Amino acid sequence: MIILSIISIAFILFWYRANKNTHQVMLNQIRLSDSEGNGRPSTELNVLQVSDMHLERISITPEELYNKLKNERIDLIALTGDYLDKKRSIPKLVPYLKVFNQLNAKYGIYVVFGNHDYKLKKNDFTTLFKTFENYGCKVLQNHNETIFVKGKQVNIIGIDDHYSNRSDIKKSFVGVEKGFDLVLTHDPSIILQMKDIHFNYLLSGHFHGGQIHWPKPFHLAHMSKEMMDMNMIKGLHYYHGKPFYISEGLGQTSLNIRIGSRPEITLHQILLDIELQKVEKTLTAI
Repeated sequence: MIILSIISIAFILFWYRANKNTHQVMLNQIRLSDSEGNGRPSTELNVLQVSDMHLERISITPEELYNKLKNERIDLIALTGDYLDKKRSIPKLVPYLKVFNQLNAKYGIYVVFGNHDYKLKKNDFTTLFKTFENYGCKVLQNHNETIFVKGKQVNIIGIDDHYSNRSDIKKSFVGVEKGFDLVLTHDPSIILQMKDIHFNYLLSGHFHGGQIHWPKPFHLAHMSKEMMDMNMIKGLHYYHGKPFYISEGLGQTSLNIRIGSRPEITLHQILLDIELQKVEKTLTAI
């Protein structure tokens, strides 16, 4: 009886701590800087990335999110998939979209979808799609848009979800010829098919940093064993010299707990004048 009581108390304490971790949101900053330090003026693009909100199990409120970001300089917002998987959660998305609009990103809000979003029935998915559009978001499903930042061309390339077999790399890059190529997608495993595809930087999510990352996130093997074997499950990585980032995501799936990981929002400071080979040397998390 005593042993059972000890086990019960230990489990309660463990669960409490694991759930508390879901409230401890990290604001990570990634900077692309000029390794030569030559002092030349650079054209800067500050991108806020939010991924894997999973509104059924999210611990940060819209108000908390706004307070964490209100003093940051944000030029563009990239939302990289997995917002929800239940129809009833669509209204819960609206307050967060209002927050993103309050941040006044000069170049807009761009959206790609993840595998959980595609669990919705067709009519419900259409409602989700229109909800984004109603709040000024630009949805990218295997296509791209171009913006100009102080005369510099930036191609925002949205590759649809690879995990649910909706990605089409070739279609996503149609019409892209010059400029800085910023790729938005959900499943980072798409990188394994992009060895010969030019891009400057890719943003993704999907893995939650393992969510339960103890002792190792073996459960991710069914999502991408090759990525797990290369220890590419969160943060900054390179594939054939090209940088890409995997967000740990803001929400949780299955259980509203995290062990060995934290919810994340990310600010990417991109200097558009940097050559790709310089980016490889100098992209660092701070």
